[in-house]
Amino acid sequence: MTLDSEELFNLYRRMLLIRRFEEEAARAYAQSHAGGFLHLYIGQEAIAVGASAAMAESDYVFQTYRDHGIALARGMAPGAAMAELFGKDTGCSRGMGGSMHFFDVEHGFYGGWGIVGGHLALAAGTAFKSRYRGDGAVTICFFGEGATNIGGFHEAFSLAGLWKLPVVFICENNRYAMGTPLSRTSPLTDLTLKAQGYGMAADGFVGSDVSVVKERVATAVKRARDGEGPTFIEIQTYRFRGHSMSDPAKYRSREELEERKKDDPLAVTRAQLEAAGAEVARFDEIEEAVEREVAAAVEFAHDSPPALEQTMLDTVLVKGQS
Repeated sequence: MTLDSEELFNLYRRMLLIRRFEEEAARAYAQSHAGGFLHLYIGQEAIAVGASAAMAESDYVFQTYRDHGIALARGMAPGAAMAELFGKDTGCSRGMGGSMHFFDVEHGFYGGWGIVGGHLALAAGTAFKSRYRGDGAVTICFFGEGATNIGGFHEAFSLAGLWKLPVVFICENNRYAMGTPLSRTSPLTDLTLKAQGYGMAADGFVGSDVSVVKERVATAVKRARDGEGPTFIEIQTYRFRGHSMSDPAKYRSREELEERKKDDPLAVTRAQLEAAGAEVARFDEIEEAVEREVAAAVEFAHDSPPALEQTMLDTVLVKGQS
């Protein structure tokens, strides 16, 4: 798929928005404005943006606790996202979910989920609903390579393959399940081979080029929408920060990290645009616009009222019942 420069600039801007949002989220966490856990998406932006560009607005999306990137790529307002990290009532989950539990029905984002592998069965459920109703929607479910050994992974794959559900399972293989490399948790290094056991199509590639991500995911989404069944995609990627803000990532060397940064998706896309004749001024304009947008999101989060106790009670207890 050859994208024109304008579309590629648009994807670049979305990736930059995610990168700057995550950097400011880390800053806010260090300053104690955000609490709980915080898992950053820095280094994996091409997957969220490329995959989102391959979806329809009516499709369903599920993600792990590393959920900020795909939420923003799907269209969540940065202010609502940042306010959720700050525990504010204006957050996407009214300040009740925090970093790991973003939710945005308007944009088809059905949650970040904290239980490893647990959300795959939910994704199979929405895909079954779409098949049953014939509504044409496709479910896209993201997870890490560590989830491929979890019971929910196999249960979801079994039913999806059996019933040819319109779902695309995307494994974001960032090489470390928390701090454990894949070589210590799986006898397979090519995880796409697992799809054979469930009668579904598979694909695998490196996810540093947003154009490639869009093309390959679009093929799987079309296949699902056309009633040809599910696809398992393994995308090789790398997170530049630790598993979470509490992880110093001492299980990998500085040399390894610097080598992986050579495939930074933002740098890859910028190089493509420069090769096509893009001027530096255009990048400066985008960067300035993104800086303003992220700064406004932080200001909005600071100025918003805190989460309300009554909201918590209303969403836990049935109204009118003692």
